[in-house]
Amino acid sequence: MRSTLDRLRHALAFEIIGLAIITPLGALVFGLALADMGVIGIAAATLATVWTYIYNLGFDHALMALRGDTAKSLRLRVGHAVLFEAGLLVLLVPPIAFFLGIGLLEALVMDAALAAFYVVYAFVFNLAYDAMFPSRP
Repeated sequence: MRSTLDRLRHALAFEIIGLAIITPLGALVFGLALADMGVIGIAAATLATVWTYIYNLGFDHALMALRGDTAKSLRLRVGHAVLFEAGLLVLLVPPIAFFLGIGLLEALVMDAALAAFYVVYAFVFNLAYDAMFPSRP
């Protein structure tokens, strides 16, 4: 099971790297001002950092209760990333719609595109993180 310090390092690294990628890319793709995308990115990253900690802690506790370890197969890692993004989607759509002054459907489409990026990013990031910082029993 990962320590609190390791979970904090994981969450912060994930969000900082993701923010550095998605802010300019999102501004370009969605035709937003860089500042607007930056606000969305920073707010989303802050919420996602808290969600990352809570979600991964809960996920690992569930694995420990069900299997007695936290090892994640490729299939489990895919499910882990998809479920994480689904939860984050529910948390982010209303604030995005409010901030940009757009409808919930437009915000959902925008957030779904961001989530698609983050599903792939989360999968690659977590594989790399697990290789660099293996989990201890």
